[in-house]
Amino acid sequence: MHSHHLERRMPDWPAAAASGFAAGAIVMVLELLWTSIMADSSPWIISRMVAAIVLGPDTMQQTSFSAGIVGVALATHYVLGIVFGVILAGIIAPFHFDSSAGMVLLTGAVFGLALYMFNFYGMVRFFSWFAEMRGLANMASHLIFGMATAIMYWQLERRTPDK
Repeated sequence: MHSHHLERRMPDWPAAAASGFAAGAIVMVLELLWTSIMADSSPWIISRMVAAIVLGPDTMQQTSFSAGIVGVALATHYVLGIVFGVILAGIIAPFHFDSSAGMVLLTGAVFGLALYMFNFYGMVRFFSWFAEMRGLANMASHLIFGMATAIMYWQLERRTPDK
């Protein structure tokens, strides 16, 4: 049984970045499918909302498809995925939360819930247009992001004999 006390242990940064990037892609595809199929709305609404983080709230007034807006949204989404993947690895490694698949998935789920709270109740102060996105669907997507990032990190990290 592994102890989960704080220990000086560096994460595998490339594995963390790749995991966050890949999990961000998974969530992005799920969000596009959800808005297209279940929400009966344009799949580009979320792209405009994400792009507005960088380009400003006027971006959401765009009603038609814009490759530039989608490009900014993709870049923003992937950068945030990498940043959050690195943060999650920075939690997993020093506490040995990568001791088992169950532990790393639990850690990812807790992280995903905390990220949902941060995004939709903290950052909404700066990006008010995300308030309307609060709900179970986005909470689930954040859970999926956290768990996917954690399990991919667990699979990708380079382990040394002392890990």
